[in-house]
Amino acid sequence: MTPTARLKSRSPIHEFDLIRTLQQRHRRTDPSVIRGIGDDAAVVTSQARRWSLLTTDLLTEGIHFDLRTATMADIGFRAAVANLSDIAAMGGTPQYLLVSLAIPRTGTRQHVLQFYKGMMTACRPYHVTLIGGDTSASANGWFIGLTLVGTTTPHKALLRSGARAGDLLYLTGTIGDAEAGLRLLNEQFGKTRPPHTAKLSARYRQFLVKRHLRPTARLAEGQWLSAHRFATSAIDVSDGLSGDLRHICQESHVGADLDVGSLPLSLACRAYAASRRLDPVALALAGGEDYELLFTLSPRHRSEVERAAKLRQFCITCIGTIRPAQQGIQAIGQDGTKRPLPNSSYQHFR
Repeated sequence: MTPTARLKSRSPIHEFDLIRTLQQRHRRTDPSVIRGIGDDAAVVTSQARRWSLLTTDLLTEGIHFDLRTATMADIGFRAAVANLSDIAAMGGTPQYLLVSLAIPRTGTRQHVLQFYKGMMTACRPYHVTLIGGDTSASANGWFIGLTLVGTTTPHKALLRSGARAGDLLYLTGTIGDAEAGLRLLNEQFGKTRPPHTAKLSARYRQFLVKRHLRPTARLAEGQWLSAHRFATSAIDVSDGLSGDLRHICQESHVGADLDVGSLPLSLACRAYAASRRLDPVALALAGGEDYELLFTLSPRHRSEVERAAKLRQFCITCIGTIRPAQQGIQAIGQDGTKRPLPNSSYQHFR
């Protein structure tokens, strides 16, 4: 008997019964799915004249989530959005989802069902079909692996490598909210100690916590940018703006001027920063998991894109300009001075 088999045998969850339950709860009729959950592999038909997009994420208890500050439904929702956002950043349409869970001894059937409920709540608006996965026991906390398959029009996938000097740098939505929400949860559940002078309205607190626990994948924006060939490059802001901007610059072999005074910050994020005596710009540059889209476009499309975004009620903000690589990545302050932009984003193994 293998170590994995021994762990599975001691699991308090009846594996095959759980699989049947998930199959019954999340089965969805989709003509492209020949066979979903229940066989050694899912069988789907491929769409002619479409490119396939495949993305995967691994989430580890204690690194990506904490059961003291999030429910299993919240964790499932956020896990799904992390993958949906990757497809959004490519300008694609999500289709099929596979899920692997390693469940600790403290995990229960209800935990698993709540996780799937939250995950499919995030996926359902985009008609994503759950087609398979795997379960195992874990000796050291929860491990969650999601793989999402999507499609896009050939030659229209948004890549990180298309930015050119002179392009404008844009961001959807607002940033820094998810980081502020996480910090509020850590304060609430005793992981960190808030300042004695901290005051924040209940409305702002609820907004920020929701932005952390229930973020939005910008699929409509990504598909729009792709369909009209507006964006020359794109990435989702999952690790933090200061680091994710670097990915575009590295892949496109360019530099950038980032106008920190133009960063889109919500009133709630500004209020949180003020209540904790923090710099809201630093919070926005370092904080990840907002899942907004960072993209570049040629300045000749600026008026057209901004006008079209307003008609579609998409919130986009110009936050800088792409420069030649030798100029590096610079932050432009309120007084117009430039300084190298430090990488304050989250990095594994640092």
